[in-house]
Amino acid sequence: MLRRFMLGSLLALVGAGPMPASAEANVRCTLKFSMQGWSAFYKTADGRGTIDCDNGQSLKVKLSAKGGGLTIGKSSIENGQGRFSAVGSTAQLLGTYVAAEAHAGVIKSAGAQVMTKGEVSLALSGTGRGVDLGVVFGAMTISL
Repeated sequence: MLRRFMLGSLLALVGAGPMPASAEANVRCTLKFSMQGWSAFYKTADGRGTIDCDNGQSLKVKLSAKGGGLTIGKSSIENGQGRFSAVGSTAQLLGTYVAAEAHAGVIKSAGAQVMTKGEVSLALSGTGRGVDLGVVFGAMTISL
């Protein structure tokens, strides 16, 4: 009986110890994507991409961008690239990132943008086609 009590007490003490530290933010990931969209005071675009990380993980993702502002046009991004800030796990990469952008282009355009989601940042760049002009404040959601 005393032996069971001591064993139970020892297990309780071990379980009540300090919580393990969260995973360090040391995983580096990149995003390759393409998107197509339109805008007329409201901007929307959808696309697909692949996230590749230096720990060997890879995710096929869906992208959805929405926003509003003074904007009009139709465009596509081809061969888009993104670089995430370091994370502890790939699960931190999914979710909604917010951004503000200014853009202009006719036929071919190029641009760069930084978006944030809590402590995770995403720097995007790419070239595209279409006609667009305006200022947009919006968000982009990355999901599986």
